[in-house]
Amino acid sequence: MKSDTDIIPSDQLLALVLSSLDDDKAEDVVTIDLRGRSSIADYMVICSGRSSRQVASISEKLIERLKAEFRLSSRVEGKEQGDWVLIDAGEVVVHVFRPEVRDFYQLEKMWMPAGARSGEPTPRRN
Repeated sequence: MKSDTDIIPSDQLLALVLSSLDDDKAEDVVTIDLRGRSSIADYMVICSGRSSRQVASISEKLIERLKAEFRLSSRVEGKEQGDWVLIDAGEVVVHVFRPEVRDFYQLEKMWMPAGARSGEPTPRRN
């Protein structure tokens, strides 16, 4: 049985995610192309908010937009603390961090291809 995210192209999900993050002034947005590298998702997006309040706001707005645009109920972890929020939108997984927490975990380094520098998005294949 297919889930709701199976019928939403990952590029459309990614476009909405990036637009939402831009609208809400997320900082240091990095998109990592996971296609062919992982079965968890097609894309991972990592960004920062300046404070716990902004992290929570960025996350909440994104969840609302995903629901309004695609009728998608995302799985969410960490929203109560506001240090690191994980939003699982199916083929796009989003991590919203406070800068100090992001620096501590350095999640980008685990997923960036060899030779890529942190902070630079992975080139997308067409």
